[in-house]
Amino acid sequence: MVKISFPDGSTREYESGVTPLQVAESISPRLAADVLSATVNGELQDLRFPIAGDATLRLHKFDDAEGKHAFWHSSSHLMAEALELLFPGIKFGIGPAIENGFYYDVEPPQPIVEADLEKIEKKMLELAREKQAFVRRDVSKAEALKTFGDKGETYKVELISELQDGTISFYTCGAFTDLCRGPHIMDSSVVKAVKLTAIAGAYWRGSEKNKMLTRIYGITFPKQSLLDDYLKLLEEAKRRDHRKVGREMELFTFSERVGQGLPIWLPKGAALRLRLEDFLKNIQKKGGYQQVITPHIGNKQLYITSGHYAKYGADSFKPIKTPDETEEFLLKPMNCPHHCEIYRSKPRSYKDLPIRLAEFGTVYRYEQSGELHGLTRVRGFTQDDAHLFCTQDQIKDEFKKVIDIILYIFKLFDFQEYTAQISLRDKNNREKYIGSDDNWDRAERAIIEAAAEKGLKTVVEYGEAAFYGPKLDFMVRDAIGHKWQLGTIQVDYNMPDRFELEYVGADDKRHRPVMIHRAPFGSMERFLALLIEHTAGKFPLWLTPEQAVVLSISEKYNEYAQEVARQLNDADVRTHVDDRNEKIGKKIRDNELQHIPYLLIVGEKEAADGAVAVRRQGDGDKGVMKIGDFAQLVKDEVKKMLDV
Repeated sequence: MVKISFPDGSTREYESGVTPLQVAESISPRLAADVLSATVNGELQDLRFPIAGDATLRLHKFDDAEGKHAFWHSSSHLMAEALELLFPGIKFGIGPAIENGFYYDVEPPQPIVEADLEKIEKKMLELAREKQAFVRRDVSKAEALKTFGDKGETYKVELISELQDGTISFYTCGAFTDLCRGPHIMDSSVVKAVKLTAIAGAYWRGSEKNKMLTRIYGITFPKQSLLDDYLKLLEEAKRRDHRKVGREMELFTFSERVGQGLPIWLPKGAALRLRLEDFLKNIQKKGGYQQVITPHIGNKQLYITSGHYAKYGADSFKPIKTPDETEEFLLKPMNCPHHCEIYRSKPRSYKDLPIRLAEFGTVYRYEQSGELHGLTRVRGFTQDDAHLFCTQDQIKDEFKKVIDIILYIFKLFDFQEYTAQISLRDKNNREKYIGSDDNWDRAERAIIEAAAEKGLKTVVEYGEAAFYGPKLDFMVRDAIGHKWQLGTIQVDYNMPDRFELEYVGADDKRHRPVMIHRAPFGSMERFLALLIEHTAGKFPLWLTPEQAVVLSISEKYNEYAQEVARQLNDADVRTHVDDRNEKIGKKIRDNELQHIPYLLIVGEKEAADGAVAVRRQGDGDKGVMKIGDFAQLVKDEVKKMLDV
């Protein structure tokens, strides 16, 4: 007999070799019908996986991320089977599950176009109704190479050649067999609704040096109603797309002449971004941070010392040589090495610690052109970066203070759904990390304890740590369900070692400080992309580039409109005048489309009384009030917003 432990703390005994599906059947037929995959002793598995010894078990339905992963991964195989039937001779690359659905990279014998998607969908549903089982088989490397070599599957052969013998498995669904680790659902019958969402080009293995393949994106559901809801959400996402809204509101632009992936901030967008920076600078000032500024380039040796060149050199821009070729510089990929040099600029005592250095530092990393996407994937971006140098005893307290800043930001911007991801080292591959096991153990323990003491909802992800230390990453879902990685906090024992940072302790001996990296926004570009999509461009009143616009009923009241704007701007209410020779109805509609919170309408009566007729975006007419009273209304509303 084996003892199975469940997430609620309960246990049950079963015969050795019991499968997760059999466990589910013993609990409830309804559960057995809904369960898609299982986690056994922390490893995601098929429902057919035999459990030979005592184990922990979590069962996953479609509502769970792990259940969706198995469902969508299986759907990618179902699509591949349909493609093989419809396009004989097609070659397959990779077909993973992603956050919303799946894709498969393929090389078809003739181009696959948008018009083909509907027939592929129909074939997938046809195959799904056949209730095809997903069957796993472990194979030798020689057999795997022969199987796919005989079929001319060059991409699969390339992948297999890099695998260790004894670690290779096939999954067969109907007439289609794929190289795959799994896990998969039991059979295809649970796939009830299919939508193929896009076709794109994708370089094999993400390298521009390789062949361009066809990437087909799709999503599936166990109910048609879930697909219908998703498609509605997709339409809303298109309406909120930060690239579309940013263009309409004239916030930012890109120029091929300037360069791909290098955003240019227009006046309104620059005002928005600078206000965000000022907001965080004010918080940091109260928290004892000191603002610094470092160059956009650094000597190559700086990044060799930090370890960034060894880890990221291939993904960085090529070194820049001086005219006499005696020195090499890199565009700055990280701010932390520069801050280490600031710390080293003079002797430090334990009485000086903690030292908190903050910078809105612009960094540069090479992203392939196919990976660039609006503000979310760029080649030059600004981090709201800070590095805290502290003693061992100060780590947890400093870490928790940073958590407080991040939680305040989330509350202020109404990010209600978020998870704190504790990103630790890979359990099996330690080669990609620098530093001693003792330092890593201490750093990981500090993060886990701090998160627990703050009562955060956390998940642990192994293999997601930075190369120099573990992290606490905040994963946020916006108003339309998109998932974003924003704030991050990292504990680092290694960089102080590499830069030989020291302080003199109370014992008059030299000690190494510990370094905490933190960025509450992550990057200004990504955060503003999230904020645009979360708010659909309707920014909170304290942040929005323009808080009010004055609309004159006719040209003869333009002078009074200008006076209203002057008084409000003097009172720190951001206001401009729409003095176009247009009907007032059109002016109202146009400015509402610009998401300006307050529309102030002025005519003969308002000019005579020194007043404005107030209209609130989304809330209609608010009555007539004196200019000074309106200014106070805005200030009170802003104060209430910031006082969360």
